[in-house]
Amino acid sequence: MTERPSAHATRTSKDGLRITGVVRRFGATLALDGVDLVVRPGEVHALIGENGAGKSTLMGVIAGALRPDAGSMALDGASYAPDTPLDARHRGVALIHQELSLCPHLTVGENVLLGGECARWGWIDQSKSKARALALLNELPHPEIHPDRRLGDLSLPARQIVEICRALAADARVVLMDEPTSSLQGRDVEHLFALIRRLAARGVAVVYISHFLEEVRRIADRYTVLRDGQSVASGRIGDSTNDALISAMVGRPARGLFPVRARTQHADVAMYVRAVASPPKLLEASFELRRGEVLGIGGLLGSGRTELVRALYGLDARATGTVEVAGTSASIMRATTAVRVRAGIGFVSEDRKGEGLAVSRSVADNVCATRPERRAGPFGVIDVGRMARRTRQWMAELDVRGRSPWQRVSSLSGGNQQKVAIARLLHSDARILLLDEPTRGIDIGSKAEVYDVIARRAADGCGILLVSSYLPELFGMCDRLAVMCRGRMTHARPIDQWTPESVLAAAIGTSG
Repeated sequence: MTERPSAHATRTSKDGLRITGVVRRFGATLALDGVDLVVRPGEVHALIGENGAGKSTLMGVIAGALRPDAGSMALDGASYAPDTPLDARHRGVALIHQELSLCPHLTVGENVLLGGECARWGWIDQSKSKARALALLNELPHPEIHPDRRLGDLSLPARQIVEICRALAADARVVLMDEPTSSLQGRDVEHLFALIRRLAARGVAVVYISHFLEEVRRIADRYTVLRDGQSVASGRIGDSTNDALISAMVGRPARGLFPVRARTQHADVAMYVRAVASPPKLLEASFELRRGEVLGIGGLLGSGRTELVRALYGLDARATGTVEVAGTSASIMRATTAVRVRAGIGFVSEDRKGEGLAVSRSVADNVCATRPERRAGPFGVIDVGRMARRTRQWMAELDVRGRSPWQRVSSLSGGNQQKVAIARLLHSDARILLLDEPTRGIDIGSKAEVYDVIARRAADGCGILLVSSYLPELFGMCDRLAVMCRGRMTHARPIDQWTPESVLAAAIGTSG
């Protein structure tokens, strides 16, 4: 890997962003407990920690969405206390949200310049606005994106890029990036990293939140670790080992991320899939999923991986092919989601906010949603006490950090929301698990907990289909692996017959 020049060489004499003793409460919950943070101009500063550690809350305070209860902030040596996000943007601070904050009914260009349109004599100058949006979008080129295209018609990765370009429109001195690569892969990630380096070279301070330590090491100069609302460690990223960073994050010595598994599958096949297709993205996929097996599906974004699991779960009415579950074979076109649930199939979507959860409802409502009979008391009346007890058990098992089972999912951190989606799947007692990016956006400690759950379900005889963009996850968890390329699936082979290089070659179509 080419060593990038230190951004510190371009640093100006200004002070950058300085945060001292910031406290923020939500009722009885102390989300931030005296956080200190210093980010210098021209520096990429990684902010790392477990879900619920206070990272997103701190970003909200810096971006003007939340007011601190105590402490102080300074920007370039002057007192900084924004009243609103718009005030923060005017002061030169822009936030790229982990959960997209865009308007799907507007065009790409309108979203990029929302609130900052080019105007003349009080009227929006359409031609100048379009040119400005196009210039910003060219910073992160993507084939789906055009200023005149409706945002709601774009894929999730493309919308993530629009969110990033919207932050760039503010000409910020400080850019806050909350999991900016959570929906990106391959070339888009490389484009983003190149953009971050250009921003740092201009003297822009970048605060970068990520759960991927290898990503942090590639892009960051220094780091600060948050744990339980406090800043517990900081320094140069090159001076600290991964084990030391993980120990600081979780407050205990680091352990192996992936559980030790016997990797022995049953001879019984849980699901036969034959010639499943949904053009244009999914052209053909055939495989067998065995009981007790974790079968990985790799490939680039847009290769048909997500379309495959959605078709298997009955979410794509156009899909063709045959699926056999529990000895019953049927055309996939006749398999609704309700049929799949009754057959013991569960699904975790990659888009937890859009379709994976009812974020306006409580944790208990979400966890118990797919097994309504489990919450019915006498005469069909919902037994809320029973719901609460079961939900508390899942919250404890997956370490969902929330005040109660009746807390709204929307008030949880992104990683805790993901764990609620997994709890709903586990509560349904599904015997075939379709997992599409199940650990996206969750911290290392939480990933280890999810991996333990997957390993236990496999040991209990469940068949698990794991779609992931994260190669260490595929190699650490899977018994066999297949790769999608341009809508077609390779033959599934034992994981020890693959290497990262051969997976990449299969994904880009240079090998079978």
